[in-house]
Amino acid sequence: MQEAGAEQTYREGWAPGRSVQRFLAWWAGPKPIGVFLSLLIAAIIIPALGISVVLIKRNDLAQREIAATLAAGMAASIAEAVDRELNGVMTTLRIMASSPTLLEQDMPNFYKRATDALKGTNSHLALVDNRFNQLLNTLVPYGTALGPPGNPHLAEAALASRATSISDIFFGPVSRKWVFDVILPVFLPNQEPKLLILTQEVNSLASTLSQHRLRGGWNVTLLDRENRVAASTAGTDLVGRPFFISIDGGRSMQLATSTNPRDKETYLIVTDESNFSGWRVVVWAPVSVIEAPMRKTLLLLLGGSVIVIAIATITAWLVGRQITRPMRELAADARRVGSGETVMAHVYPVAEMTTVSSALAEAARNRKHAENEIRLLMREVAHRAKNQLTVVSSMAKQNARHARSLPSFLDSFQKRLYGLARSTDLLIAGGAAGVELRELITVQVEPFRPEEAERLSLDGPTFRLANQAAQTIGLAIHELATNASKYGAFSSAGGSVHVSWTMDGERLVFIWREQVNRPRRKPVNRRGFGTEIIERMLGGSFEAEIERNFHPNGLECIFRIPVARIAPEHVIAQTAVAE
Repeated sequence: MQEAGAEQTYREGWAPGRSVQRFLAWWAGPKPIGVFLSLLIAAIIIPALGISVVLIKRNDLAQREIAATLAAGMAASIAEAVDRELNGVMTTLRIMASSPTLLEQDMPNFYKRATDALKGTNSHLALVDNRFNQLLNTLVPYGTALGPPGNPHLAEAALASRATSISDIFFGPVSRKWVFDVILPVFLPNQEPKLLILTQEVNSLASTLSQHRLRGGWNVTLLDRENRVAASTAGTDLVGRPFFISIDGGRSMQLATSTNPRDKETYLIVTDESNFSGWRVVVWAPVSVIEAPMRKTLLLLLGGSVIVIAIATITAWLVGRQITRPMRELAADARRVGSGETVMAHVYPVAEMTTVSSALAEAARNRKHAENEIRLLMREVAHRAKNQLTVVSSMAKQNARHARSLPSFLDSFQKRLYGLARSTDLLIAGGAAGVELRELITVQVEPFRPEEAERLSLDGPTFRLANQAAQTIGLAIHELATNASKYGAFSSAGGSVHVSWTMDGERLVFIWREQVNRPRRKPVNRRGFGTEIIERMLGGSFEAEIERNFHPNGLECIFRIPVARIAPEHVIAQTAVAE
């Protein structure tokens, strides 16, 4: 029965595939405007929430980096404080080593002076001979029989190295407390070497750590070389135990886990080392505690987002109801505009809809005007296309007339087409304002210019060319640059081209001057396509005066062109009005 019911349900369209198809069909069809308003609000809110989450996480990372930096500074500061404490102990040992009673081997008085000096310091002094037997110890009365020191191997190493040594912590058999030794070798005249051993309780270092107050879940722990806890702000019960966090000795800042398998917490730790003892200062905090403010902020953001989305959805539904009827009327007006009918403007509760209604009414009035403008633009496009075709046709004929072979024709014709295309790009960019002469020169000469920037110089005022003039003058500059790359200044090392233009009354004086390093003979007077362009198109079309001078060190071309023939029409009109 259950299988039959499931099969019937699938046939009736409740299968997952059918549900997806129904949703897609619903989405493809018309939907109430409230749906789109809800989507619009969601498109605004969701990215904002995503950005907020990203910013919160970035802020959390920044705060974590700041906290880690402060923790690193704190670790360094505590390591310096520990070094100062140890340095004070070593200074005490040096003072005692210089005591006259020790020099005179007056052991009872030396014992008394040492006992008085160390009273109330939670430390005691032992004097050990070179056979590592204790001669006296301030922890017990003078004359008490004593055995070897607590760290005989460290004492032996200190005597051999003649350097002050600091032990790891150990549980004192007499004091019944966790202590550490500072051992100073003493070499006195006419005496056997001795060792001064100052045993210090580790709780004296706890006060050094407690002076640095840490907040936000941060703690500081002092470890000896065996990773035993010497002092910790997390509690005195940790003293003498192995540190419960695994530390990678190669890094000063790291994420680490607990050595206890049942502790799943991850810790952020920062370490620094004591210079005197080799002990490590560890500043640590659980990552969960560090990230707690961010999690709280994210939960608040999530709760606020749910409220905002609910309010936005209800608002979208209400606004959609107010928009539906005016939208239907606007749709009817739009259809009437499309059919060419007259549309009257209406006033709606929504100001934007009133504006749309007025726009539709105005659109109906402007329709014929727009059609006339389109026809005018089409005629302008056709005019420009014909001009381009005329120039291309002229180029093809001239190239075919002077080409010696089909490959040379194709190469020359293609290069001139590229030059014309570059000029056309400037025409499109300039529009009705025209083409700036400096840009036209740069674009046409750039494919032929050598890498050295100083081999091309441009000098002249700002001057704009009309579109047709820019095409023709661009072809002429292209020919001059081609000639320079083949036979002139760009074809030899060290050659240069200087292009300048000035205004001489109502004429533009354009000068192309090439400079070569070695003298050249005057070339054979052969008319090519370049000469045709310069003389026919510049001279014939623009009534330009053309002057070509062949100097021993390079070619000089001078064009004197009437400004009225090459400037844009609006520039000429402005000049006429000014006059």
